[in-house]
Amino acid sequence: MKTPCLLCSTFVALLLIGCAQMEKGKMVSDSARPGAQRAQTFEKKITKTLGCKYLLFLPEGYGKERNRWPLMLFLHGAGERGDDLEKVKKHGPPKIIQTRKDFPFIVVSPQCPEEQWWTAKTEVLINLLDEIVARYDVDTERIYLTGLSMGGYGSWALASEYPDRFAAVVPICGGGNRMMSLTLKDVPIWAFHGAKDDVVPLKESQEMVDAINARGGNAKLTVYPDAKHDSWTQTYNNSELYDWLLEHRRVSK
Repeated sequence: MKTPCLLCSTFVALLLIGCAQMEKGKMVSDSARPGAQRAQTFEKKITKTLGCKYLLFLPEGYGKERNRWPLMLFLHGAGERGDDLEKVKKHGPPKIIQTRKDFPFIVVSPQCPEEQWWTAKTEVLINLLDEIVARYDVDTERIYLTGLSMGGYGSWALASEYPDRFAAVVPICGGGNRMMSLTLKDVPIWAFHGAKDDVVPLKESQEMVDAINARGGNAKLTVYPDAKHDSWTQTYNNSELYDWLLEHRRVSK
């Protein structure tokens, strides 16, 4: 697999065309401030002014107290691109939270348009993150980034562009430019890859981790000896991953 181009056309800003919220299968108004009157679990579909669609998950307990919650930004793979948000639920955290409403993170899962690539060269993802932080009770010291395949590449790229925004990063079967290690050396990173991956070679993750650690960074790599490209199912099903994430807080400078 060729490394996806890190250049991506700037998404066109659109006027806000609608905002709807799904609560246990019912459509409800989004006019109230999030969490002000409700304590239930929410899953939310939104078409944004930023020109991208995303899913938003608020865990059980959100809104019951004036707590700030850790946030996970999830970037899907190439197969989930398009304009059908249901495709984003195919893998990873958006799939898990369909049956686990006690998932302890706010989860933001944007959808990449068809024939585009996740990239930190545009401001779409970081603007989306800013929007969520402004609207919801997010603990800005516990914002985490993860993605698989194309989203793994996107995680490396976005974190290298905005290393001060993320407390920890989990790229799965992705890769990047080793020069990214210059900005990633202070970011805790746990990468995952299948040893028999015939889509994205294992060396893509290995070279990134080695480059970061050569600069005194904090990166580690877990390799599944028998896994092919799907190294994400086992990763996201491992509770140790979420414990590890929550151990990390962004160091304010």
